[in-house]
Amino acid sequence: MPRPLSLNPSTLAVARCWPRWAWLCLPASLCLGAGAQAQVIEPPLAASAPKASAAGVKLRPTMVLGKRGAEGAEDASHKPALVMSARSVSTRIDQESVAEGEAELRYGELLLRAERLSYAQVDDLARATGGVEVSRAGSVFRGPELSLYVNRFEGEFLNPSYFFSQTGGSGQAERLRFIDAKHMVAEGGSYSSCPVEEGQPQRAWEISARSLSMDFEANEGVATGAVLRFYGVPILPAPTLSFPLAGQRKSGWLPPKISWDKRSGIEIGVPYYWNIAPQRDATLMPFVMTRRGAGLDSEFRYLEPQHAGELNLALLPSDRLAKRSRWAFHVLQDGELGMNWRYRVRAEHVSDDDYWKDLPERIKSQTQRLLQADVQVDRRREWSWGEAHAYARVQHWQTLQGLDPLTRFDSPYQRSPQIGLRLNTAADDSVLDGFRPWGRKARIEGAVEFEYNRFDLPSSAPASQVRAGGQRVHLLAHASAPMGGAAWWLIPRVELNAAQYLLDQPGTNGLRSTGRSVPTFSLDHGWIFERETRLFGRALTQTLEPRLLYVNTPYRAQDHLPRFDSAAKDFNFDSIYTANQFSGIDRVSDAHQLTAGATSRWVNSNEGDEVLRLGLVQRFQFRDQRITPDNVPIKQRFSDLLLLGAAHLNPKWWLDGALQFNSDTGRSERAVLRARYSPGTFQTVSVAYRLARQQSEQVELAWQWPLFGKASRGAGGSSCSGAWYSAGRVQYSLRDRRLTDSVLGFEYDAGCWVLRVGAERLSTGRAETNTRLMLQMELVGLSQLGSNALKVLRDNIPGYRRLSSERSASTEATYD
Repeated sequence: MPRPLSLNPSTLAVARCWPRWAWLCLPASLCLGAGAQAQVIEPPLAASAPKASAAGVKLRPTMVLGKRGAEGAEDASHKPALVMSARSVSTRIDQESVAEGEAELRYGELLLRAERLSYAQVDDLARATGGVEVSRAGSVFRGPELSLYVNRFEGEFLNPSYFFSQTGGSGQAERLRFIDAKHMVAEGGSYSSCPVEEGQPQRAWEISARSLSMDFEANEGVATGAVLRFYGVPILPAPTLSFPLAGQRKSGWLPPKISWDKRSGIEIGVPYYWNIAPQRDATLMPFVMTRRGAGLDSEFRYLEPQHAGELNLALLPSDRLAKRSRWAFHVLQDGELGMNWRYRVRAEHVSDDDYWKDLPERIKSQTQRLLQADVQVDRRREWSWGEAHAYARVQHWQTLQGLDPLTRFDSPYQRSPQIGLRLNTAADDSVLDGFRPWGRKARIEGAVEFEYNRFDLPSSAPASQVRAGGQRVHLLAHASAPMGGAAWWLIPRVELNAAQYLLDQPGTNGLRSTGRSVPTFSLDHGWIFERETRLFGRALTQTLEPRLLYVNTPYRAQDHLPRFDSAAKDFNFDSIYTANQFSGIDRVSDAHQLTAGATSRWVNSNEGDEVLRLGLVQRFQFRDQRITPDNVPIKQRFSDLLLLGAAHLNPKWWLDGALQFNSDTGRSERAVLRARYSPGTFQTVSVAYRLARQQSEQVELAWQWPLFGKASRGAGGSSCSGAWYSAGRVQYSLRDRRLTDSVLGFEYDAGCWVLRVGAERLSTGRAETNTRLMLQMELVGLSQLGSNALKVLRDNIPGYRRLSSERSASTEATYD
């Protein structure tokens, strides 16, 4: 039977019967409707009210209630409508409304559901009992009884459970007090991103606290009298535990870091994060190594309008093994000095030569035995014709040499200082924009570089290295006249490399002052052809891209000149198309040669991704080349043949490789072959083979693969059933017949927490290695405890994917 809308007889109102639902909209209008969408009728009908038009009463959805401007936009200053619905609603207009039976109250983004709901209009107070549920901004609260001042979202919830959308975490409390829409306090509360497993009395991990304060405006949660429990076992008590609610920074103690390696023993560090200001922060981590002693790691970061940087200092005042003080310093800074001058600082220094072996985690450089101190200032200015770039630089090196003479290496020269000026025409963009089917206007483009350098060797250079330094002034200049169209280009180019030296000691020719100038002419020509084709049943666009490079550089004697900054370029698909086979200034290879090659690509016509690429290139010498890296003339007319290939024939397989083939010996000189198979999420296997004839031959296997089990995906999953994964990278030297740098790890994913166990083995010499064990627990949505095994796996395994990447709220807890 239909249930009538019950109204107080003392008020003027209209009662109507609806099939199931009754709606009430307060305070402006009486809302009557049926079904899931509330509709609004303007103020109640009365004898004095005008009659409805023939078209009927015009209805508007509650989502657009409120005053509107001339353009129909919602008036932000007008309060949203308050809508109540239930099986039965009774009201005393301007006093109180009571809804019973699947009652709902909507007010802006607030949705309140209960079996019984009353709302006092005078006090703006809503009281709800029986299966109460509050939803606001994605967060959900459930409990038996609620009192709430609706407009200011202030009230009290008894025995509620809650879910916070900002973190993906949930919990329950004895009492929850809403201070306002962005502040609340849970008394006797708990918090976790893990659900309760069936048959288990507690969550996998949970923070319980005497008081849990949530400040969503400051993105901060604070638990007082907190204990972190893992399957009911207390593992970390804390008088005060605080954590960000949306990945924001805040001051406090971070989870401890624990690691082990055979050189230093067990290391335990407890970092403290100091959020000094929005643009500045610092991290201080006191640590203890069981074999070496106690120390301090520190990091300071800042981001100012004109300056930004990072400072790192690691101190080990008394190393019991080394019997001395150990330290490492690293600075990275960029900024502006005014008048468009900018500066850049990159510097790192350590206390001793063995630091990279004993404490490698504290060295930032990718080349751990060669540390740089580099300070640069520069200024750029643009004109209509091009750009001028003035610069100055000081570059020093620290080489970490061992006691074994076979492991020592030559140090690069230092620049003390380098001062230069470059002038470039505004050519590059114009050239690229100029390749049109009807051609482009001819113009001369080019650049000039003037530079002075003072070179010397660092004090850490080996004594066997020739220590002669000196000064050099050089001039680099080139001019070209690019031309072309949509499918071709032709670039004639002339270059000049001129240098004058003043050496500290006489050169091989007996002179301290010497110099040379070398001109070069080159002609670069290429085409791009396209056609539609099919491959493996797929519609593809195939390209054919032939390219020719002619170079003519006369021979100039250079044996009497030092090599301050020149080295042979790696022989590959890019370097073979350059005029000079040396980097730097001091050496210019003589050449009369033609490089010819072609690349063909198969591209998916619809998606634009490259399915297949094949290429080959070879150089022909018209005369012997006399300026070579090893000073042995190259007399063979044809260079080694370079081949490359890459294939992504389906989403699961990636293949690529490069081969340098010597036709005279009939064998490959260098090769890199790689394959990766990724059939699904967290499933990847890659193999690689690398060969450098007479130098190294190495195979590599890397993987991330599930072993058994299945983990729930999502903090709100139905269970925390677990899955085991294996991840690692193993390198084996076929030449030395031994394992080199390798990583092996296992991961257990329980859905709401992840455990990582791993070992890393690093080569520190011909017969020396260092092994490090890693143990890390990640509480998804809260923090990571232990060593940084995640970073090691991510840096070493191609295609590695973090197990919790789709679930983590990227938060970091702090402890006080």
